[in-house]
Amino acid sequence: AKAAFSLSWGLDMPDAGAGRLASPEASPWLAAGCLLCVLGLSYQDTKEGDGKPNVLLNIPTGEEEGGRIATDKPTSPWKSRFWPDDSDYFYDVTQRSQKLIPFLSPHMGPESRPHTVVLHGAAGVGKTTLAKRCLLDWTEFRLGPLHCAFYLSCRELNHMAPCTFAELISKDCPELQEDVLEVLAQAESALFVVDGFDELRVPAGALTHDTCSDWKQQKPAPILLSSLLKRKMVAKATLLVTTRPGALRELLLLVEQPRLVEVEGFSESDREACFLRHFEDQDQARQALDAVRCNPVLLRLSSAPAVCQLLCTCLRLQMQRGEDPSLACQTTTSLFLRFLCSQFTPAPGGHPQCHLREPLEALCLLAAQGLWTQLSLFDREDLGRLGVEEADLQPFLDRCVLQRDRDCAGCFSFVHVSVQQFLAAMFYVLRCPGEDEWPGSGWDIRGVQELFSREARAGNPLLAQAGRFLWGLLSAARAWELETTFGCQTSSEAKQELLKRTSEQEQPVLWAVGLREVFHCLYESQEEELVSDATASLQEASLHLMTSRDLVHCSFCLRHCGDLQRLSLQVAKGVLPEEEAALEPDAQDGGSSKSLVLLDISQSFLGSLSVRTLCDQMASATCCLQKVVLKDISPAGAYQNFCLAFRGHKTLTQLILQVSEQNDVLPSLCEVLSHPKCKLQCLRLGPCSAPTQQWAGLFLALQANHSLTCLDLSDSELQDGGAKLLCAGLRHPKCPVQRLSLENCHLTEACCSDLSATLIVGQRLTHLCLAKNDLGDGGVKTLCEGLRYPECRLQALVLWRCSITSEGCVHLSTVLSQESSLTHLDLGLNHIGVVGLRALCGALKAPPCGLQFQSSLKPCCPLPCIWNLVAYLPKW
Repeated sequence: AKAAFSLSWGLDMPDAGAGRLASPEASPWLAAGCLLCVLGLSYQDTKEGDGKPNVLLNIPTGEEEGGRIATDKPTSPWKSRFWPDDSDYFYDVTQRSQKLIPFLSPHMGPESRPHTVVLHGAAGVGKTTLAKRCLLDWTEFRLGPLHCAFYLSCRELNHMAPCTFAELISKDCPELQEDVLEVLAQAESALFVVDGFDELRVPAGALTHDTCSDWKQQKPAPILLSSLLKRKMVAKATLLVTTRPGALRELLLLVEQPRLVEVEGFSESDREACFLRHFEDQDQARQALDAVRCNPVLLRLSSAPAVCQLLCTCLRLQMQRGEDPSLACQTTTSLFLRFLCSQFTPAPGGHPQCHLREPLEALCLLAAQGLWTQLSLFDREDLGRLGVEEADLQPFLDRCVLQRDRDCAGCFSFVHVSVQQFLAAMFYVLRCPGEDEWPGSGWDIRGVQELFSREARAGNPLLAQAGRFLWGLLSAARAWELETTFGCQTSSEAKQELLKRTSEQEQPVLWAVGLREVFHCLYESQEEELVSDATASLQEASLHLMTSRDLVHCSFCLRHCGDLQRLSLQVAKGVLPEEEAALEPDAQDGGSSKSLVLLDISQSFLGSLSVRTLCDQMASATCCLQKVVLKDISPAGAYQNFCLAFRGHKTLTQLILQVSEQNDVLPSLCEVLSHPKCKLQCLRLGPCSAPTQQWAGLFLALQANHSLTCLDLSDSELQDGGAKLLCAGLRHPKCPVQRLSLENCHLTEACCSDLSATLIVGQRLTHLCLAKNDLGDGGVKTLCEGLRYPECRLQALVLWRCSITSEGCVHLSTVLSQESSLTHLDLGLNHIGVVGLRALCGALKAPPCGLQFQSSLKPCCPLPCIWNLVAYLPKW
């Protein structure tokens, strides 16, 4: 922790003793030194000889401005310190982001300014730089009436021993501890910058349960920090906290009414400008940037300036060798590996740099330790505990893979957390000990299978990307790159552990993270054999494609799922492009699994190109689909195209079409049903609104069809006119329909005469559902006329919520009391009353009654009447 503070001229300060500051005039450069330390600067940045800072920070003695120490504007020094390359450009980006911080707004009054501001964003997007920039603004009197400013690095707090709050905030200037406390006690307000809350390592729940309000009581540094955040210390302070999204929820449990500000890092225009600055040829710069845009993971990571520069460096080298940048960007693993290998490429015709093998293993060990402990800053004690020598890391310090921390002397960190994740994954490829060989207490690294544990990932968000990197490194091509560059012999134990099954039915450990993540990991490998081995037992898959990258991953993996039988897809809008050129090769060549028997596409935006591609696959001779479900898909014309693809299909037996709007699908269905090779047995269509002429065409096709036994038109606007046409088709001697559902088809009593006649003539019909139609007692009476005929073969009748009263029950009781084929009757949600229930009970007593099951009977009558019904049912 480091403190920057400016003393108020209006305070009555005691005379300074040895090592104490009485006033700015007494020791102006000491105060300046504390501030320089906060900003990542030091006395090494001052002029030699006089021991005073130069233009970095000039404090004119004896002049006051706003009651505080006045400073000149620190321009180029801070920029070159924070951003060694392209400092002017990054300085402008930071200035633009700074406008997001509320208490810097000139339009916000003191009363309306929030006391807590949280800067949240991904790793490396500039949260720390922005926070330090605010400290610089404080030195320029731009933050309003803030008398003191302190900077607390959570990275450093992890390495601190228990201390008091006074010791914490004056750690780097212990001789000024009493002065600092007195300033805080009398100052109206203070600014505390808490940097990197996500890097704080404490047991779960410790920050919320343990607090301290005594400035001189010793506590662990994280507990003192949580007490500051909960305003047990310096209650009137203004807090500026930075964190990554993974720790945001825990932080919100500590702070009151914070103002959240998202720091996004580089925008699209920033990326383009960065690439143009790093490439001499602007066409090459745009080509490289287009390659990055095709990989959403790389595009997201490039919002961090350090990663964006890494990408520029790597792709520039690739293109100088005449290589296609899109190949390097195909997977995130391939690009990061090429970046690492490009820093140590042997001379042409030279041998692998075997002397770097052990340093690389040490670096990967450090990365893996940090991954599991969620640490990104390592000191010499950490190195010693892992058995890593500082000299081992020097080659990677020289090549900017690792860097010395500017704020903490003797500490190291990776250039970006994604580089640490990549090297942590490499640890398992270079050396993956078995369970009996796993190291002792010095390491906190867990087994390779733990990378894909849901529980472990819930507590450590860094594991997901590390797991993808690992699968990318398992391929033979990646192993060859490592061997030819570093002379490393990769281990196959990690692959064996991840593919291990305890039984033929059980999936490998990888499947614990969900199918979408599984396909992402497998795509990183770019190895078909590895995908086939991992998906060998996959028979059913349900996928929600939310991005175009999901499409690429799934297309690559599904081609190699040889035993896949059932596939459900949901495609978000914009995932499938309209133009063929926009599809990547993997997505265009989706393949066709010979084992796939069920395809369900629901709530999907397909696009004309994808519809045409799917239709070609379905119409191919290798397609063996038996059941197809299409629900709520667009464009509307897709239904017609799919139906045309089903014409003469030899294996398709079940087709479910759920149309969400007016659609001209019936003419296409007619062609399917009337085709002489049609094998369709079950057709479900609805909700469908069509003209009477189209309904007539469909029902005419039923007469020519010899396979359809089940027809479900539920929720369609058939109405009485359509029902009359349907009954005419059902009465045809060759009509094969046995099960018919007309639920909620807007039918009334007027169609019941046609239905009754169909029950007599159409002797194949065994199941009829008329639920949610306003048939009434008159309609039931007409139906009973057909039910009483000996020729009627109906076995199940559903009259659920059909406006039936006791009168209708009396008509039904006459059918039940005589011999009939009816065995199942559903009268749910009808107000049959006591009289209706008694009539049914009387019919059930009759010996000829063959009713076997009565579902959802909900009569509106007293409970004793229901017990009377139960008394008549001893044989059930």
